[in-house]
Amino acid sequence: MTQFGRMCEKLGIRIIAASSPEAKGRVERIHGVHQDRLIKKMRRKKIATYEAANEYLEKQYLPEHNRRFARAAAKPEDYHGRKPPARELREVFRLEAERTISKDWVLRHEGRYLQLKPGCRNYGPTRSKALVCEWEDGTIKVYCRGEPIAFTELKPPPPKLPELRPAGPRIMVARKPKKDHPWQQRYQNMRPRIPNQVIATPLVGMRTYASP
Repeated sequence: MTQFGRMCEKLGIRIIAASSPEAKGRVERIHGVHQDRLIKKMRRKKIATYEAANEYLEKQYLPEHNRRFARAAAKPEDYHGRKPPARELREVFRLEAERTISKDWVLRHEGRYLQLKPGCRNYGPTRSKALVCEWEDGTIKVYCRGEPIAFTELKPPPPKLPELRPAGPRIMVARKPKKDHPWQQRYQNMRPRIPNQVIATPLVGMRTYASP
């Protein structure tokens, strides 16, 4: 379930998905109208903050849109439920993520390390689940078994350096000589290194020994 689906479920809103191409086309068309026309109108009115955009939607854009495209209800009865108080809405409009608690009471959330400080350690944290809730203003709370748990944020550990492995032994490749290599031939078939027509002449007038 998505975050939006979870919020709607808590508010008692049933999401009706478009089950036909025609219905999907109407939904996409109206979304395209709002994404195109609304953005251009806010740009022309120099609206650049959330507060100004919400005020424009409530006081100008939505009343004009409803005046042009709204249709009268088939029955006059009002089936709207009560408006939840701000405290309940704050528990609904938040991002929730389930995380696993490690053995040292640390959980990781969005690249951050949170050291839990439970008041009671009667139960072990091994493979226990904790609910991390985050609001739009950056507030984070951690719940375990429905109870809030205090925590402190730890600095992320330094990145691990790659291990320098020693060079392995050199692989000796056995090279087998080809069939026409001299080592593979018989002595009688080996080609002489000195051609037959070249014969060394004896040394004349030179001593063949070193001593006088």
